[in-house]
Amino acid sequence: MEAKKIAVIVGSLRKESYNRKLAGVLFSVVPETLKLEFVEIGSLPLYNEDLDINPPAEWQDFRNKMKTFQGTIFVTPEYNRSIPAALKNAVDVGSRPYMENVWSGMPAAILSASPGATGGFGATHHLRQILVCVNMAVMPQPEMYIGKVHGLFDEKGTLTSENTRKLLKDFLIAFETWTGRNGK
Repeated sequence: MEAKKIAVIVGSLRKESYNRKLAGVLFSVVPETLKLEFVEIGSLPLYNEDLDINPPAEWQDFRNKMKTFQGTIFVTPEYNRSIPAALKNAVDVGSRPYMENVWSGMPAAILSASPGATGGFGATHHLRQILVCVNMAVMPQPEMYIGKVHGLFDEKGTLTSENTRKLLKDFLIAFETWTGRNGK
């Protein structure tokens, strides 16, 4: 059986983002049934429906690329009790033009992390609401909020928590099952 191709989209654009580091750990614990691939969103021009008459190449490339995946894992920090603007923009770009939504029917999962104790709870729930609106099948359990993330990495950026590593592995195993039940 061929591994399912899964996009990993990180909401933070910061190079040393804890969420980007956690997304990197996913690649080290992924089951053989999934093939993960980072999809960068930092260069996407802001969505403006007027531009869909002659869409920017970055939008078209992103939309075409997203059509090749069998699921998406969103990894996001929490900014002001919500998601980063770059992540919302990527969802908007992929959902348009109307009736050409690349997200429709695609399984999704959300992982959020924050230096705060709640681990991005607000961002996760805002993102979940948005993804349901664009018709993604969002995995309900396990919910993955990683609080106090700044204490989980050493000075080289290596995850030092084996408990967190196991949580991430279990999260991916659950997502593999979810994609099997909810795939396109």
